[in-house]
Parts: sequence; C-alpha cells; structure tokens
Amino acid sequence: MTSPGTVGDDERIRLFLALETPDDVASQLRRWGRAELTGGRVPDDFHITLAFLGRRPRSALEEILGVLRRETAATGSFALEPVRYRETRSVGMLVLADPSGHATRLAERVQRGLEALGLYESEKRPWLPHVTVLRFRERPRLAPPLPDIGAFAPSGAAAFLSRLHPSGARYEVLESCPLNV
Repeated sequence: MTSPGTVGDDERIRLFLALETPDDVASQLRRWGRAELTGGRVPDDFHITLAFLGRRPRSALEEILGVLRRETAATGSFALEPVRYRETRSVGMLVLADPSGHATRLAERVQRGLEALGLYESEKRPWLPHVTVLRFRERPRLAPPLPDIGAFAPSGAAAFLSRLHPSGARYEVLESCPLNV
C-alpha cells in the first residue's frame, strides 16, 4: 500500500473510495473520450467509485482506511469490461460488467463496513460498476462506440481526497491498497 497524499489541517475533508484503473487503461480511455465524446469535459483521471463519503471529519480517516485495507486484502483479482455507454443528468459513463461478482461484493463489504462506523449510508439502488468518462452541463445524448480496451483488472483500490475547483474536482490519492492477488 502507498500513501502519496496528505490532507493538511482540514477539519472536514471530501472523500471517496474507489478502484483504480491501470495507467494504460486510463490512457486509452482518455484518447477514446477525446476522439468520441463531445459536449462536455473528458476527465484526466478515471476510477470506479466504491463509496462516496462526502465531507467527513479528518479524524475519521484512519477508520475509513481500515475498512478499505481489510476489504481489499480479502478480495482476489478480477476483471471488469465496458458493456455500454450511459448518460445521467450530468455525466456520461461506461457501465462495466463484473462477471465474477468480486467487484460488487467488495463494494458491498466496504459500504457495510463504513455504515457500521456510522460514516456512510448506502444508496437504495444497487451498486453499479462504472467509469465516468464525460462531465457536462447539458446532456449531449451521445451513442459512441465502446472503447477497444477489453477486460481489465483494477490496479488496486484507493482512498481519494476530492478538492473542488472551478474547472472541476481534482483528486488526490491518500492511500492505495493492492487487491489480494
């Protein structure tokens, strides 16, 4: 596990936990997005959110990291694969197939662990593995071909600090944990 990020003296920090995309997959998604997606902004970084925590006290960070460490250590490797493009009111995403179910079970365990700490409330709808590939103000209603990346294994899972900026959120990895391979 690595800890390249710092949180400084913030009393409350904006956090989420996510699977990390390998560098080669991120590069391919970036190229594909810039070639195929119009009407919005293609992000520089890609991840598969396991749980968005929002603003949390900095003092809760170690407990949150404990859940992430424990659950990633209990999860073997798996592959995800883009199966369709979908738009919501503000983002375009690639929905990912999770044939083994390992990613879904990891997300569920992470969410339950965070709920047990009183730091998260699970959404009513089931977790959907996806990568956000476009952010927009007005829905462009695109139907792009899927990127030719095939199935890929996440490079690990991480706790991310999200800092809001006028040009969009910027993410900093606070700690990265390998999956138990």
